Amino acid sequence: MTDNALSIGIVMDPIESITPKKDSSLAMLLEAERRGAEIHYFGQKDLKLVRGEALGHSRRLTVRDDNDDWFELGHESEVSLGSLDAILMRKDPPFDMEYVYTTYILDRAREAGSVIVNHPHALRNMNEKVYTAWFPDCTPLTMVTRSMDDMRAFLAEHGKVVVKPLEGMGGKSIFVIDQGDKNANVIFETLTENGSRFAMAQAFIPEISAGDKRILLINGEPVPYALARIPPADDNRGNLVMGATGKGQPLSTRDREICEQVGPVLRDAGVIFAGIDVIGDYLTEVNVTSPTGIRELDRLYELNIAGLMFDAIEAEL
Repeated sequence: MTDNALSIGIVMDPIESITPKKDSSLAMLLEAERRGAEIHYFGQKDLKLVRGEALGHSRRLTVRDDNDDWFELGHESEVSLGSLDAILMRKDPPFDMEYVYTTYILDRAREAGSVIVNHPHALRNMNEKVYTAWFPDCTPLTMVTRSMDDMRAFLAEHGKVVVKPLEGMGGKSIFVIDQGDKNANVIFETLTENGSRFAMAQAFIPEISAGDKRILLINGEPVPYALARIPPADDNRGNLVMGATGKGQPLSTRDREICEQVGPVLRDAGVIFAGIDVIGDYLTEVNVTSPTGIRELDRLYELNIAGLMFDAIEAEL
């Protein structure tokens, strides 16, 4: 490591539990390693505030591109998070109050000088489902409500809808409902907990059969290829963890139009790395917490997406 090498922190789920060949956090860490960075590994339990200072119990991390043996943890120490050049917040949802408390700690680290990927305000404010409401010209007709009556009326109007909770990830608890489905009421009851929680309903987009496209943006600029996640024959969900098949494809004209609307807003909010989901011609999600897709697109197109991300981080320093 040279004297001017980066010092990088990462907050993530247990590194021993990842799937190396498709893990975007590992792709980022491998790029940090290639750049000679000093890497500090943290779980949420390792972070704290003391007299207003963000601190962390660090374990030095080294990584390698080996699906059987991909990491090694070394020296332990307490570090001031604000002394690190950058911190990657890669903790997966659920987006609960513990996640929010973690962003408060990262806010203090940012104010002390660390670049946080992504800005803690954006992590708190940009719910991946609800934030699509800021781009209504790009989205299918969408409703967020607690009302089961509203959901029933929405289904009656559109004939076929997608309903989903506002938290979670990986296709959890996403339902496609046709008019006349006798399970509709119990689904609405379950998602809203009998009218006590908000949930989302969207008009069904038939183009899901061609894939749920994940488009990655670095500082608001899209990677020129999307990963279309094509649902299996026995499922409606375009999520790789649910058995979808990933297929690379160039961005369409409409994909780029959506990126032109969404990208600058994300960039101005301090979002260095984001993933948006597009089905057909419609934006369905904006993910700024822990977007995936790097390793698949890198392999398909000989890219280095994490390299672009670190270029953007270094430009911030």
